[in-house]
Amino acid sequence: MTEPVAAALRLPRFTAAAVQAAPVFLDPAATVAKAVALIHEAADHGASLVVFPEVFVPGYPYWNWTMNPVQGSPWYERLYRASVDVPGPYVDALRAAARRARVVLVIGVNERGRHSLGALYNTLLVIDADGELLNVHRKLVPTWAEKLTWTPGDGSTLRVHDTAIGPLGALACGENTNPLARFTLLAQGELVHAASYIALPVAPEDYDMAEAIALRAAAHCFEGKVFTVVSCSTISPEIVDAIAGEDQQVRKQLSRPRSALSGIFGPDGRAVTEPLVDEEGIVYAEIDLGRCVQPKQMHDIVGHYNRFDVFRLHVDNRPLRPLTLPEPPPKEEE
Repeated sequence: MTEPVAAALRLPRFTAAAVQAAPVFLDPAATVAKAVALIHEAADHGASLVVFPEVFVPGYPYWNWTMNPVQGSPWYERLYRASVDVPGPYVDALRAAARRARVVLVIGVNERGRHSLGALYNTLLVIDADGELLNVHRKLVPTWAEKLTWTPGDGSTLRVHDTAIGPLGALACGENTNPLARFTLLAQGELVHAASYIALPVAPEDYDMAEAIALRAAAHCFEGKVFTVVSCSTISPEIVDAIAGEDQQVRKQLSRPRSALSGIFGPDGRAVTEPLVDEEGIVYAEIDLGRCVQPKQMHDIVGHYNRFDVFRLHVDNRPLRPLTLPEPPPKEEE
């Protein structure tokens, strides 16, 4: 009897693209058009994975940090009216672009909640190279002032997908600081992690956003022995003009350097190529998933280098709904 032929080990090598760009502020049609152009630009440079910033469509609510809630309320309505329905025409346009370019796409959007007029989610869309919408991940915990804008998501979207470029997971901004959220993805076999951020010049003065992003990416890569593709937005003069107006203090605040960093990090925690800081552009790097194998021999925190008889993580992956109605009783036969 001959031995069965082992299944081929699939460890793709591919080019990843991390987009660092500003949206066309509060203009979803123009922002999606910009995203489509950048998708094709990245594909023309050989990219098979393209990652965009957090809430790229149609932008981030910076007014939460520079105005009081009463002043910011009309801006909230502007954002809501400019946000995205999932499913909807803007999502269709992004899916079509991914399909035409043959790229796996991760992009952040402001998503209108279907159950409640006025509800918004900070959402990451994960789209495969054939245009299939694989995941609609809603940020679990809006950070600090963001709680004035976004409704929390739930654990049903903390999922890793077997995409054309390998097992892919994604988290938005501060979620990459949450070790339990990150472990949940690693324990599902994640090898490629997409981390989407926004430029944050409105943080405390001693907070270096570029350094914080790089630190978080390095930690996830080193702990999980994975690759991370980091995409961060920038703040355009248009955004500064819209939010600050003639307020010179706010203009200065929004123009603070080292507020954005995009790049690609390897399983040793080091940047694969030089990250991009503050400026618009696309960072490209080759990812070889074979590099994830040998480091696991030393520390595999989702395998031999853990004690699952001591530590257990329970994740509630049920979709949370505001209302559950009982099933209607069956009709009696006449």
